Amino acid sequence: MNVAVVGAAGYAGGELLRLLYQHPEVRECVASSRSRGGAPVADAHPALAAISDARFASATPGEIASGRDVVFLCLEHGESSRVAAEVFAAGPRLVVDLAADFRVRDRALYERYYGPHAAAELLPRFCYALADVLGPALRGAGALAVPGCFATAAQLALYPLARAGLDLSPSMFAVTGSSGAGVQPKPATHHPARAHNLFAYSVLGHRHEAEVLQSWREWIGRPDAAARLMTHSGPFVRGIYLSLHGYLPPGRAVSAGGPGTAAATWFREAYVGRPFVRILDAPPELTHAVGTNYALIHAVESEDGAEVQVTVAIDNLVKGAAGQAIQAMNLALGIDEQAGLKGGGMFPC
Repeated sequence: MNVAVVGAAGYAGGELLRLLYQHPEVRECVASSRSRGGAPVADAHPALAAISDARFASATPGEIASGRDVVFLCLEHGESSRVAAEVFAAGPRLVVDLAADFRVRDRALYERYYGPHAAAELLPRFCYALADVLGPALRGAGALAVPGCFATAAQLALYPLARAGLDLSPSMFAVTGSSGAGVQPKPATHHPARAHNLFAYSVLGHRHEAEVLQSWREWIGRPDAAARLMTHSGPFVRGIYLSLHGYLPPGRAVSAGGPGTAAATWFREAYVGRPFVRILDAPPELTHAVGTNYALIHAVESEDGAEVQVTVAIDNLVKGAAGQAIQAMNLALGIDEQAGLKGGGMFPC
């Protein structure tokens, strides 16, 4: 395949390049950047110096997309809406957007969290690419909207509950590392402000909640269903650690395995055959997911069957961005789903 990454100088773009350079089906990978055109890719992503001496292209998104099989858009929110039409006009086989522009199909829900949509006419072209849930259903898609990092962790916690027929109003407490804020320094990501610290942000309205609500309402078939995502910034670089709590309907937590085993059964059944989801017997540790495309999940209900708690650990830049984007690409094109993504993590990290 001949692949292009538009806006490749950021953290997610660097992860895409790291994985695509080693993907067995990728013959050529071109990276573009408005701010770094002509500069070596390794200037922005020093860890890639050992595997590539490529330079950033400075051509327009449409020019970069011409003649490509797959085009990844790694741009700031709103920029994908601005350039998507010219990228489609260039005729790539597949467009994969890592921004939030085309994730939310419900216009009212989108506008509540993001404001007016700049390219709403293109929304029907995109498939929401929650790869570990949709799997082979992504085959043949021509445009993919990759879920957000918090939204990925939250939805992987919610899906098995919906599949089990549990109509509840869950709360999800999640902590992300500083890389989730992007490559440009900000007061909240400056090391003295982030180290040895923990703080909430986007209280009662994180943007990824729009994706979560869209899927949760669709899965349980109730358009007014509620789910709350509580986001926090943590003193580490990579990863998202999310805990879900919910009160179960009476009599639903019943399993032949005895008290406390029903939730694990729901999750194992929901993700059977999904190669990048691991259901664990104990809560995961964040460092075990860092650097990988795996979602590590633990689920348990209380002995009286009244409550459920789910814990999810993912790498925000891999499973929450570049890794899931490549996984979805593989599925859309009928390639081995695990191609380019089979590597394990680093420990300690």
